[in-house]
Amino acid sequence: MTMKSRFLPDTFTLLLLATVFLASIIPISGVAADYFGTATKLAIALLFFLHGARLSREVVVAGLFHWKLHLTILAATFILFPLLGLATSVLVPQILPPSLYTGIIFLCVLPSTVQSSIAFTSMAGGNVPAAICAASASNILGMFLTPLLAGILLTAGGHTSFSLDALQAILLQLLAPFVLGQVLQPWIGNYIRSKGKILMPVDRGSILMVVYLAFSESVNEGLWQTTSLRDLAVVIIIDIAILAIVLAATMYGSRLLGFSRPDEIAITFCGSKKSLASGLPIANVIFAGGSIGSIILPVMLFHQIQLIVCASIAHRYARAKFIKEAEVENVPVS
Repeated sequence: MTMKSRFLPDTFTLLLLATVFLASIIPISGVAADYFGTATKLAIALLFFLHGARLSREVVVAGLFHWKLHLTILAATFILFPLLGLATSVLVPQILPPSLYTGIIFLCVLPSTVQSSIAFTSMAGGNVPAAICAASASNILGMFLTPLLAGILLTAGGHTSFSLDALQAILLQLLAPFVLGQVLQPWIGNYIRSKGKILMPVDRGSILMVVYLAFSESVNEGLWQTTSLRDLAVVIIIDIAILAIVLAATMYGSRLLGFSRPDEIAITFCGSKKSLASGLPIANVIFAGGSIGSIILPVMLFHQIQLIVCASIAHRYARAKFIKEAEVENVPVS
């Protein structure tokens, strides 16, 4: 990976931007939106079914014994992040609009990513099995903790109310397909994992459907009339600040706790990242019937920021490992 390519948006990010642009100029509405919403729910159910079918039970069982590492990652994901989100309440409403503050809180209670956390951990020479288990556990727990934490934090702040119907919808629309996938995993798991490239359109397609539907609803309600460039700049700055604090906490905190370097790498990447793939479907359920374009905006911006920053950090970890190995073998480093 070259320096230039690390800072260029990937294909999926470009597709996200194109989807937002399409929703901004041709938003779907009326009966068409109702049918599209039903199709989106079915696509999301299929997405979580595939997640359940892909997840190997052997990997989960093997990683469960490294409990200290997993607790550290979960603490960063579901304690440190939410506390930082709450701290931004001092900016409301003078600097940060309430709707975008809701998006910041929602971002901070999301689970970690799976694919990119594992990819960056592998690239940096970290503990990949632990990263697989930690990221997977984060997403499973996130189906319960994300709506619960979002409800507690937003209700306590008076920004929205939390209904048990939202938690029930999460269980039916997301957890049930996931459990079904896990039940069938012994028979179809190997096939699903071997067809990763073929099934990727389901992953990305369902997310793009959520984005198009969400932004269409928000555009119809005047999203771009109420969200200024200044608001976007504020959200980007907050996203960067939160990511920087969590990266520093996970990286240096893992060293203070005595973790090995491979474990430190897994903690750094799994503990500092937030899942767009899980976040958008969950938002679609929690905030059903409302305008969620401004709520998922901080998540989408954070997604690209974390990819750029974590790619650079992974490169530095890999470079440091290469130099250390070369020094041990007395090989000149160019």
